[in-house]
Amino acid sequence: MSDDSVRQELLQRIRSRRSTIDAFVRQLEPRGARLNNVGIICSALATAFTAGPALGGEQFSGGVKSLFQFGSDSVVWQGLCLATMILSLIATVVTNMQRSSDVPDRIAKAHACSAQLEGLETAIALGQIQVGEAVKLYQQYIAAIPFIREQAIT
Repeated sequence: MSDDSVRQELLQRIRSRRSTIDAFVRQLEPRGARLNNVGIICSALATAFTAGPALGGEQFSGGVKSLFQFGSDSVVWQGLCLATMILSLIATVVTNMQRSSDVPDRIAKAHACSAQLEGLETAIALGQIQVGEAVKLYQQYIAAIPFIREQAIT
């Protein structure tokens, strides 16, 4: 293969890989944001549900009992404890789901790799780098994102 055809093949691979990275980020960012928001909201609600009884004591439970016409204060306490437990459980699960899939780190690595590939693409297109060196850099950059599978080049 001539140097120019290798250069064009490499440019095509870089464009394809950047497209794959962009698709990965577009899919993962909203999921990460949703998990984060659900965790924050559930944690805040769990805290709020415990704040009423903690700050208001018997007056709080008596007020809730009257407002909702519950038969006893224990129903109020049981309801608040159950709601707090469920919200805390949800917050814990979504926080650990986000942590276990390492969403923020993967997104950061994908953005960094895309930026590096963009710079490499520009250098190749302008003839500012030798093809052999460009191939080495391409391999080095994509090694940082093994969790993003390469699409077939068409």
